Amino acid sequence: MRTVVPVDETAEETPSTVTLRFRYAPEAVPGQFVMLWMPGDDELPMSLSYTEGASKGVTVKAMGDTSRKVLSLRRGALIGVRGPYGHGFDLTPRRVLVVAGGSGAAVLAPAAELASRRGSRLTVALGATTDSELLFAGRFRAMDAEVVIATDDGSAGEHGFVTAPAARLLEERPFDAVWTCGPEVMMAKVAQSARARGVPAFCSVERHMKCALGMCDACALGPYHVCLEGPVFEAERLFAETEFGRFHRDASGRRQPG
Repeated sequence: MRTVVPVDETAEETPSTVTLRFRYAPEAVPGQFVMLWMPGDDELPMSLSYTEGASKGVTVKAMGDTSRKVLSLRRGALIGVRGPYGHGFDLTPRRVLVVAGGSGAAVLAPAAELASRRGSRLTVALGATTDSELLFAGRFRAMDAEVVIATDDGSAGEHGFVTAPAARLLEERPFDAVWTCGPEVMMAKVAQSARARGVPAFCSVERHMKCALGMCDACALGPYHVCLEGPVFEAERLFAETEFGRFHRDASGRRQPG
């Protein structure tokens, strides 16, 4: 059932990304998502970037027409929320490498925060296209995490994709798990680096989720529905049974390369 709530506050995180905070009582696990609706427009699946207590949050990047409208919302605007849905992260590993690409940091930050408070030691490889688009670097540092940055244009941290420092960190030190979210090709490369070191990797996968109930088949990924069995999957399941990292699907569900 959809609940209509007012937006309590907004925060511009990067030039293209805004966080909306709102009061929403249902309990959530880091990694789960909600369906967000603006009156008169489409629903969008949004991972929760703040999961604890009654004050939840989503961090929205301008991608399509509806998400651009979400970015324009101000305090007091009404939105519809239903969920949360799906499976989140297992927070028990003690040594975790967090690998975030772009807006994927919004999915990983609440899991990292809760794991840190429970005593896990975190190393974060944070990637973005450019310095101004780095998301939640300060939030990760506030967890006492080591943060290694990579930008595509070299404007901050290492010059290049975040997959390179992630692979190096896996070679240099032991980890119990890798958590990753970002472009699918990026996640596949990170998971392959983890596999080479014998470290289990867990990927938060994005698909076009329309119903969030496993009925419309829009988010099919091999034998799985991302809205039900995901969004967080162990990488080995994805490599064994899906097109993970090789194809994505457009809004109509058609396979597209890359």
